Amino acid sequence: MSALRFSLRFNPMLSNITLIQTKSLLFSFSSFSFSVRKPSKTLCSSSNSLLHTNGGTSNSSPLSGLEDELVGYIFGKKKATEVAHLVWRHVLHKGDIVIDATCGNGYDTVAMLKMVADESGHGRVYGMDIQTEALENTSSLLDETVTQKEKELVKLLPICHSRMDEVLPENTAVRLVAFNLGYLPGGDKGIITTSKTTLLALEASKKMLILGGLISLVVYVGHPGGREELETVEAFASGLCVDGWICCKFQMLNRPLAPVLVFLFKR
Repeated sequence: MSALRFSLRFNPMLSNITLIQTKSLLFSFSSFSFSVRKPSKTLCSSSNSLLHTNGGTSNSSPLSGLEDELVGYIFGKKKATEVAHLVWRHVLHKGDIVIDATCGNGYDTVAMLKMVADESGHGRVYGMDIQTEALENTSSLLDETVTQKEKELVKLLPICHSRMDEVLPENTAVRLVAFNLGYLPGGDKGIITTSKTTLLALEASKKMLILGGLISLVVYVGHPGGREELETVEAFASGLCVDGWICCKFQMLNRPLAPVLVFLFKR
């Protein structure tokens, strides 16, 4: 199985959880604890936990109700991007406005569109990438997977995500901003996202996000500059107001090149 570190920010310092393999799997830190027990995989949580076992949902966190998905990730049965998409489903509503800050090959753009598109036509997806190849790939995938009416809800922009606040209409109420940080899969590995532009994009996202919104990041660290970019994301998250944000990080301990999941939830 995979060792996993889960960090959750309730105070200025991110807390770490160590995964220990015994007859049960135990996670614990200060005011949060839960266990995964075989074979039922029941998650038992403390009163301060963000994960609940009674079937109820909480408006305080996008992780509520995601126990099965997180267990699947812990046991290596779900990819980081799959978990990200599942978290989005717990945050987004039909008609929402969302941003794909790094279109890549378009899979996130399509996933977002399917979550926000409805007959009213109010839902919008703003997708951006500095590479023409990425935007072309995204457009082609949209042609293959959605209707023309749905595709009209997507606006693809050939710009750096650091400039997102320059191109969106003023006072746009954004529910989700998603990043896949690294290089274009199948593309030029020399063209990567950078700490400087990602920090600017995060600052812009923070201002545009509505209450109950989410900044979602899948950070790839196996290339030059990737680890530095992760440190930039972590520093940004650590500086967010405790009362206004819940910041979580999921990281494999024994797979140093595995992508790192980061969720910044504005409550």
